[in-house]
Amino acid sequence: ISCLGLLGLVIHTTSRRTKEIGIRKVLGASILQINALLCTDFLKLVIVAYVIALPIAWWGLQQWLEDYAYKTEMSWWVFALSGLGMMLLAVLIMSFKTLKAAIANPVKALRTE
Repeated sequence: ISCLGLLGLVIHTTSRRTKEIGIRKVLGASILQINALLCTDFLKLVIVAYVIALPIAWWGLQQWLEDYAYKTEMSWWVFALSGLGMMLLAVLIMSFKTLKAAIANPVKALRTE
């Protein structure tokens, strides 16, 4: 559900910033620069969400694991790997639409008013 929400937010933002993308492309920005420009805003939000969710997830897992007879320790790398996976998935979702908008013809974006 969160990935669909992120995709919807990316689609809304790229359609709203179509003229800006067209102007940047006409002025010589590369596709990777445009992608990085659009993705940095969303990555900041994803990082904030991860920082908020990390202690809540740690506490919830700690409480859940206490009920078992055979106890196991939680490793930090599980949380780091989940954060890395979340970032990778977010970049993949964002790049899908932003690269599509960056590849589009800038004349069509600037012509519509």
